[in-house]
Amino acid sequence: MHHSIRVYGLLINADDEILISDEKEYGMMFSKFPGGGLEYGEGTIDGLKREFMEECNAEIEVLSHFYTTDFFLKSAFSDAQIVSIYYMVKNTRPLNLNFKQVPFDFDEEGEVLQAFRWIKINDLKTGDVTFPIDQHVVKLLREQYGLS
Repeated sequence: MHHSIRVYGLLINADDEILISDEKEYGMMFSKFPGGGLEYGEGTIDGLKREFMEECNAEIEVLSHFYTTDFFLKSAFSDAQIVSIYYMVKNTRPLNLNFKQVPFDFDEEGEVLQAFRWIKINDLKTGDVTFPIDQHVVKLLREQYGLS
């Protein structure tokens, strides 16, 4: 049994919308927060900044720690135990992405695809993200915003 450390950014814009990444990989489609696996030798913040450059071509500033997994979670893709770390982040320059309105509206075809969309925090529901840990983070975000 090994561990997989993952880092994710919660990027909320001036309109109180959060950035969601819709992806197709490993033969499945899923929605999650931007981020991914930590590489050997990286700190969590450097890893998150790298992930945002790779996924969004965006430089970010980490504002604060939001949540770290505090229960057992097995990876959906391997036998690893997942530890996910979430940070509140902001972009340092305008995002240059083709934002979508509906999930999985990819611009191309292939084995590995990604698209981005904004969801109003007030409208954000656990069903908007695929994985149990992200769904837990949605609940925590809704609590923080005073939503039930």
